[in-house]
Amino acid sequence: MSERCSENIMRKIDRVAADGPFQASWESLEQHEVPPWYMDGKFGIFIHWGVYSVPAFGNEWYPRNMYQQGSEEFKHHIATYGPHTQFGYKDFIPMFKGEKFDPDHWAELFKRAGAKFVVPVAEHHDGFAMYDCAFSEWSAAKMGPKRDVVGELAAAVGKRGLVFGLSTHRAEHWWFFHGGMKFESDVKDPRYADLYGPAQPEDTQSNQEFLDDWLARTCELVDKYQPQLVWFDWWIEQPAFKPYLQKFAAYYYNRGAQWNRGVAINYKKEAFPARAAVLDIERGQLAAIRPLFWQTDTSVSKNSWGYVKNQDYRTVDDLVDDLVDIVSKNGALLLNIGPRADGTIPEPEEKILLEIGRWLALNGEAIYGTRPWKVFGEGPTEVMGGSFSDTRRKPFTGQDIRFTTRRDTLYATALAWPENGKLTIKSLAAGSELTRQEITKVELLGSIAPLRWSRDANELTID
Repeated sequence: MSERCSENIMRKIDRVAADGPFQASWESLEQHEVPPWYMDGKFGIFIHWGVYSVPAFGNEWYPRNMYQQGSEEFKHHIATYGPHTQFGYKDFIPMFKGEKFDPDHWAELFKRAGAKFVVPVAEHHDGFAMYDCAFSEWSAAKMGPKRDVVGELAAAVGKRGLVFGLSTHRAEHWWFFHGGMKFESDVKDPRYADLYGPAQPEDTQSNQEFLDDWLARTCELVDKYQPQLVWFDWWIEQPAFKPYLQKFAAYYYNRGAQWNRGVAINYKKEAFPARAAVLDIERGQLAAIRPLFWQTDTSVSKNSWGYVKNQDYRTVDDLVDDLVDIVSKNGALLLNIGPRADGTIPEPEEKILLEIGRWLALNGEAIYGTRPWKVFGEGPTEVMGGSFSDTRRKPFTGQDIRFTTRRDTLYATALAWPENGKLTIKSLAAGSELTRQEITKVELLGSIAPLRWSRDANELTID
């Protein structure tokens, strides 16, 4: 980016950030409200697709780990492709063709899965943009597939009435390829500096040049694709990012106001004040209701977000249970898939999404547009709060029940089939402190058959 171009872009960003209902301060940004489409939608699809799907080894951090001496990826890379001076990460790009990428098929699948919003990764830590980036030649629009993946998917998603968002992991690019600076590799070659980035140690703060570039690229994504959700990974919590986050959020929220469309930002840990954006918990949940709306991001696979040859998939039952639990606690689920390098979605992942869609087609009334009840639920199985905990809990039982509500209807979802076909709900016992209201009707979603039920001082029992 030339100095004059940089100055013009920064002036434009400053102007938009200052000209609107939101200013670049936490106090102002905390006045932003989560849009209804998000609080009602509950379920979205995340997509990790990039050059890392070509080696399909380890996980989506292959581009970093292949330069970490002694790692399994390092050893695999040399054995399979040769020394890093002869074959580096850049050399996977011509192999990343995406020749079967069909955005309409993707969007139709996501709609059938019951998703209400779609969030592709616009740029992962590897620095290869999956969109038509004006600031770099290293993009899918100019290399590899030679298609604006983000733009094409945005159009396909919009045609089907789904909300479009995107994620950018550009912040992590500051240090992602640092391992390649420690030995003879192509990361050291100045010809590829725009792809491999600063390649600095992870314990250093980003400099102004990098931060200005980060802000310009992120605002370009907003202007070019008008996403209604922007998802950030954890590195933005570094102190150097603070004024840039404030400026970006003001810019983006003011753009949303100009478009007259509700927009939101995801953050991890404590990168934003709680009310200024939406908290996102990676591969984890909360143990109780959070008064402020929040989100879990997790993947259909336990071992990788991007495509690899040996995926360890979670079960549909497990994923649906998590969705129900998360929604009962005022959250949403962003569920990730990892397409192959040719642009096809692996068959097991399509099957998982379609089965979730079938469940939602029957039971979505208890999910979409609902709000938490007085308690999230009852039952013996404890959910561990925090990140990276969603595969560590015990299986749910027929005694584990989660509540959601809409107007005068209370939904009680059992997370497993109850023993002997009798569902007991202690929270709805007659005279309970939680509900003194009369229960006039009990129905099973998806069925018109009348149910037998009774209520006493101990519980509500349903056959």
